[in-house]
Amino acid sequence: MTELYHLIASCNPNRQTLILTALEGEAKGEKAFVVDGVLQWESKKGGFFSQISDTLPDVSAPGIITENNTRIFCEFPAHEQKLVICGAGHVSIPVIQIGRMIGCTVTVLEDRPKFADNARRAGADTVLCEPFEEGLKKIPGDPDTYFIIVTRGHRYDQVCLEKIMKKEHAYIGMMGSRARTVKVKQALLEQGADPQILESVHTPIGLPIGGETPEEIGVSIIAEVIQEKNRCRKRGGFTKEILRAILDEKDKDIKKVLATIVTKKGSSPREAGTKMLVYQDGRTVGTIGGGCLEADIIQRSLRLMSQENLSLVLHHADMTGKDAEDEGMVCGGMVDVLLEVL
Repeated sequence: MTELYHLIASCNPNRQTLILTALEGEAKGEKAFVVDGVLQWESKKGGFFSQISDTLPDVSAPGIITENNTRIFCEFPAHEQKLVICGAGHVSIPVIQIGRMIGCTVTVLEDRPKFADNARRAGADTVLCEPFEEGLKKIPGDPDTYFIIVTRGHRYDQVCLEKIMKKEHAYIGMMGSRARTVKVKQALLEQGADPQILESVHTPIGLPIGGETPEEIGVSIIAEVIQEKNRCRKRGGFTKEILRAILDEKDKDIKKVLATIVTKKGSSPREAGTKMLVYQDGRTVGTIGGGCLEADIIQRSLRLMSQENLSLVLHHADMTGKDAEDEGMVCGGMVDVLLEVL
């Protein structure tokens, strides 16, 4: 099964990738890796997924479907979210720091060495200290790249926006007054820029929370990035952290359980596809929402690892009744959590 996790870790973010798990029947526990609707790998050669290869699902969100009277959990890989920040002035510093806190890889472009050093001290993963136009040539862009333009002047904004608009992206935001951003957009329109892409640029950047200090403005920018990220329902739980833990050679002989939320109804803290890895020694990686639900899943995972004849269990958690309230499960929803021994 390790092969599957290597495939997930190396999958192309520009391709439509699905990971499928059969939840019941004779096929229970079988898995498949599907790219652009074509079966690329299956845990059992010639198994259940080969039999339904002509009717492989086309889904838009993680969840359960039924094929051949068998329930299948469908999910997507969690591609790395990338922030590309043009400019390393005062506002950039909290954007870098908060961006790192929410798990993004942060690249900063800045042509002034002193300010580039500030970005490095703030924790940016990569800092390109060169003219913006040259630096942007090194950024390919993809559906998981969020571009933030916070340079020191509209002529630099224009250079950055012109280059970024030609790249694939999840988001483009540009700081500046309405007059300044209108001027930049108008200049690009006159040069033949795509008006539809220009219209999609977030200006002024950030959610309107009335931020005044660099830190408050940084919060508003990252809040808008999070909002845009969460508009897309193709969220997956195979984060870089989870995959690194699964594939870590030094822990290969330690039993683990991968806990995955496969359905959610009502109010619960995390969405379908969210994962947590539980080690036999009690360590965990990731979270499915915390609280009593997570504590219960950890205990169930530890018990599952002690049973030789079980490797996959679907656990239903009801957080709507009085018993759940007495236990501290106050969300008021229901979730099904798939537990798989690795």
